[in-house]
Amino acid sequence: MSRLNRASLASLPREVGRPAYDPASLATGVVHFGPGAFHRAHQADYFDRIAAQDRRWGIAAVSLRSPGTVQGLREQQGCYTRAILDEKPEYRVLAVHNRFFGPGDDAGVRTMLTHTAVRIVMSTVTEKGYCLGGDGTLDFSHADIVHDLANPSQPRSLIGWLALGLSDRRRGGLPPFTPLICDNMASNGRKLRAAVIAFSERLDPELAKWIDGEVRFPCSMVDSITPATDDALRARVAEAIGVEDSIPVVRETYTQWVLEDCLPDDAPDFASAGVVLSGDVADWERAKLRILNGAHSTIAYTGLLMGHQTVADAMADPLLSGFIERMVRHDVIPTVGADFDLQAYATETLQRFRNPLIGHKLSQIAWDGSQKLPYRLLDTIGDSLTSGRSVERLSVPIAAWLAFVQSRAREGIDIVDPLAGQLAEIGKGPETDERLLDLRSVFPETLANDPRFRRPVLAAASALRAGQLGELLQL
Repeated sequence: MSRLNRASLASLPREVGRPAYDPASLATGVVHFGPGAFHRAHQADYFDRIAAQDRRWGIAAVSLRSPGTVQGLREQQGCYTRAILDEKPEYRVLAVHNRFFGPGDDAGVRTMLTHTAVRIVMSTVTEKGYCLGGDGTLDFSHADIVHDLANPSQPRSLIGWLALGLSDRRRGGLPPFTPLICDNMASNGRKLRAAVIAFSERLDPELAKWIDGEVRFPCSMVDSITPATDDALRARVAEAIGVEDSIPVVRETYTQWVLEDCLPDDAPDFASAGVVLSGDVADWERAKLRILNGAHSTIAYTGLLMGHQTVADAMADPLLSGFIERMVRHDVIPTVGADFDLQAYATETLQRFRNPLIGHKLSQIAWDGSQKLPYRLLDTIGDSLTSGRSVERLSVPIAAWLAFVQSRAREGIDIVDPLAGQLAEIGKGPETDERLLDLRSVFPETLANDPRFRRPVLAAASALRAGQLGELLQL
C-alpha cells in the first residue's frame, strides 16, 4: 500500500475530506511546540479551516524530545488523517503543517522564530513542560531551567525557547510573536507570561521589561477527547482512505477552543474557524478543568483499581458512573461559578465519556498525576473547604492516586510522571500515604495540613487497602 502524501490527495475516496487549499501554497505563520495527537486533532483542525481562506497560517511543527511524529509529518509532507469516531465516522486529511523540526534541529528552530511571517508560537507540551512549581510559578531548580540559564542560546525548555526567540526578535528590531499556550491550566496565559518574564529577568532585565510591555500572552481553553494513536487506528484509517498513514489521529465530534480576546491585529481570524473569543476565559477554563478533567482523573485512578481499561468501559460500570455523577453535580459544580448552565455542561460531558468508539485509555489519563491533580481536583477541594463543604467524596480520587502510586511502585511498573523517581521511592517504603501527602510539589502545605482534607483522604486510603472501594463509591 502506498504512503499518504500530497500527491495522493487527489486519489482519496470521495467521502474522505481533504484540504481546501494547495498545501504547497501555504506560508508559515505559526510555530507549534509539541505536535502530538491533541494538537493535530484540535488546533491544526481549526488552522486547516483558516488556511482555506488565508494562506499565511501554515504551521511549523517542533518537537523538543521525540522525533517520531515530526519524522512522520516530514515523510508524509505534512499530511495525516484526522478521524472522528462517533455514530457516523468521518475522515479528513489535514496538510497545514509545512515545516518540521525534531531534536537536534535547534538552529532551524531559532531561525524560524525570527521569521517576520511568524506571528503565533503555540504549545501543547503538557503541564510538566512549563517547568512550574507547585505554586504555579517558574521552578528555578528544574533541571531544564538550570541548564537554560547557563546556556541561554541552547535551550531545552519551552520557556527557554520563548525567551530566546523573543530576545532575537527584539535584537533584530522585529515585532514580538504571540505565545499561545494550549495546555489546560488555570490562568495558563498569565502563568506562561510570568514564567517567561521571570526567566528573562535572570538573563537580561531589559529583555524582561520589553516582554512585559510588548508581548501578549492570551489565556485559552481547549477541549476534545483525543485518545493516543495505535495500530488499530492506523489499520482503520488505511482501510478508509486507501493509503497508509503512519501518524493518524482520532477524536470525538465535540471540540471547543476559547481564546482570550486580546490578540494583536495581525493574528489569524480565529473566529471564522469557530474559535470562541472571550473577554474572560476563566469561567470556561474552570468548568473544563474541574468538571471534565477532574472527572477524567477520578475515572482513571478509581477505574484502574477496578480493572477497567478505557473511559467508556469505566462509565459502563453503574457503581463508578453513579459516583462520578454525584461528585460532579454535588461537589464540583458548586465551586465553578461560571455564568452558563453547568448542569447541562455536565450532562453533555458525561455523555461524551460513554462513547464506546473513543477508546481513551485510563492508563494514559493517569500519566503525570503530580502535575494534573492540583488543577483538576485540589483547587476544587480547596474552594470546597473555604466554603465549609464536605470533601469526603472528593477525597476518594486523591486516595485512589495514592493507591495507584503505591501499586505501581511495588509491582515495579514505571510511573509516567515528572516525579517518577521520587514517587517510586515513596511508594515502595513505609507510611506511603502520609509521605505522599507531604510532597509540597503536589499538595500545598495549607491544604495538606488541614485536617478537614487530610483525615478523609487517609481514611479513604485505608479503606482502599481493606478492599472497600465499592463502599467508597456509594458515597
